[in-house]
Amino acid sequence: MQDCFIGLGSNLGDKRKNLLKALQKIKQLKGIKIIKTSKIIQSMPLGGPKQPEFLNAVIKIRTRLSPSSLIRKLKKIETELGRKKTVRWGPRIIDLDILLYADRIIETKELTVPHPRIFERDFVIKPLLEVL
Repeated sequence: MQDCFIGLGSNLGDKRKNLLKALQKIKQLKGIKIIKTSKIIQSMPLGGPKQPEFLNAVIKIRTRLSPSSLIRKLKKIETELGRKKTVRWGPRIIDLDILLYADRIIETKELTVPHPRIFERDFVIKPLLEVL
């Protein structure tokens, strides 16, 4: 089992409900146990078009899934909750990112870990520090 940190964000629709639905779906995945959940915080969007503010959180999980399997499952949850790919850094109903996966460094077409902009974003750092 590996410790992993996942960032959650939403800035469309009922943002709080979107985050809670995503958490519920993550909790139901086989091979994953949620260890700790941060508080939900509000943040301004960075980059992209003009858009509503975000709600963000970070969870610490313990998983036996490989990083590639985990990211595929997270992207499936995004789709199930209605996420549509539009413009880069655009508004989204839900965004699920692997921030850290154990002590691994991963650079593939589908996944970069640690998340490339993790240390540039207060909306990631603050909730991450809560669950470390």
